[in-house]
Amino acid sequence: MVDVPTLVEQARAGGPRAVARLISLVEGASPQLREVMAALAPLAGGAYVVGLTGSPGVGKSTSTSALVSAYRKQGKRVAVLAVDPSSPFSGGALLGDRVRMSDHASDPGVYIRSMATRGHLGGLAWAAPQAIRVLDASGFDVVLVETVGVGQSEVEIASQADTSVVLLAPGMGDGIQAAKAGILEIGDVYVVNKADRDGADATARELNHMLGLGESRGPGDWRPPIVKTVAARGEGVDEVVEALEKHRAWMEERGVLGERRAARAAREVETIAVTRLRERIGSLHGDRRLDALAERIVAGSLDPYAAADELVAGLTGES
Repeated sequence: MVDVPTLVEQARAGGPRAVARLISLVEGASPQLREVMAALAPLAGGAYVVGLTGSPGVGKSTSTSALVSAYRKQGKRVAVLAVDPSSPFSGGALLGDRVRMSDHASDPGVYIRSMATRGHLGGLAWAAPQAIRVLDASGFDVVLVETVGVGQSEVEIASQADTSVVLLAPGMGDGIQAAKAGILEIGDVYVVNKADRDGADATARELNHMLGLGESRGPGDWRPPIVKTVAARGEGVDEVVEALEKHRAWMEERGVLGERRAARAAREVETIAVTRLRERIGSLHGDRRLDALAERIVAGSLDPYAAADELVAGLTGES
């Protein structure tokens, strides 16, 4: 058994091993997870969570690394949760963003963790919300969440971040990608990376045009800015940070930040509750109650929806 209070205290003091251990408890769905979350609950809420998403090859990891450098110049502690595809053999992360962000490996003010999706769609790992809470409660000022590049299903990041950054690059058909993936609905800041390539200006213009065709915005509404960068050289990164800070200030001024975080918490509670119900239902295979309902469906005396209602009522104790 892990001494959770001591582990939390060490994480708050900046101990990377304690942070890593807490996230491992989350990923492994430890029996002590309830105790961990209870200890972290009063400590969380101070970190600014920024999600970065985009198609494979747009430079998400390079851009994330550049943002880490920019925030460190401001003296802020930064955590990176890099969600990678899963190995079909071990279930672990394949790409290993800690290797790609090795420039920050020796910086005590930076913590980088790769997390495998483990088959979860939407570009995020199922344990991401709890991992974000661990990093938040550990005292990091900024938490950068980089999703796996999975195209149209990665829009889930919008439900987990305070601000969502969508990255595009010229010459990758991103205009079509934008129209299909629904990213015009989730982006708070758009970044056209690799802006030194031909077609960068055209990509920015097309994106601007498509944003203009989106929902009408009233006075004071947030209009997502488009920033051009060459992340590999650090060009334009300060402008991205400036755009992020403007969006954060806008959200705080209008109460949007609190609304987003409340919605995020509600989704997390719903996910946990549904998972618990699914586990209980999953244990019913071979159970006589399920078999009896199935027999009534086959006999035509009961329809599947009514059977499901009876099953749920039996599981939850509803009358």
